[in-house]
Amino acid sequence: FFSTQTTAYEIASCLVGSEMCIRDSYKTALENVTLPLYYQGLKRKNREETALKYLYDVGLKEWATHLPSELSGGQKQRVAIARAMASKPKVLLADEPTGALDSKTSKEVMALIQQINKSGKTILIVTHEEDIAKMCSRIVRLKDGVIMEDKKNKMISAI
Repeated sequence: FFSTQTTAYEIASCLVGSEMCIRDSYKTALENVTLPLYYQGLKRKNREETALKYLYDVGLKEWATHLPSELSGGQKQRVAIARAMASKPKVLLADEPTGALDSKTSKEVMALIQQINKSGKTILIVTHEEDIAKMCSRIVRLKDGVIMEDKKNKMISAI
């Protein structure tokens, strides 16, 4: 679903991972969210305005000046979601988005992902956690790279 013109950075900017979450540990949350916008050629003022909007959307505008070491795991994950959304991808790829989080924080992150999905964004979540899969509207199970099951799911609300 990526065109031949898609760069590796454009693909990576729509990813939400389980551990990394934030690209640079020495950059603030705001600077991390502005990074893909820099590569899109936006002017600094526009980058910062856009990044602050997405940090606001994930409930972290007041944490914009904080470094990753000052953020919880859930906050880092929300920064990663804001960064991915700021680049306006067609599809949001979430690789084990709750893998390094406790169950309460996992539900909060999944509630945010469900909210983004309800707004019309397509999200592909990779997970090994059955409870997280049940929070998705479709479940595709793979084994050794082969689709074993593909079914619509009566999605349960994260919160």
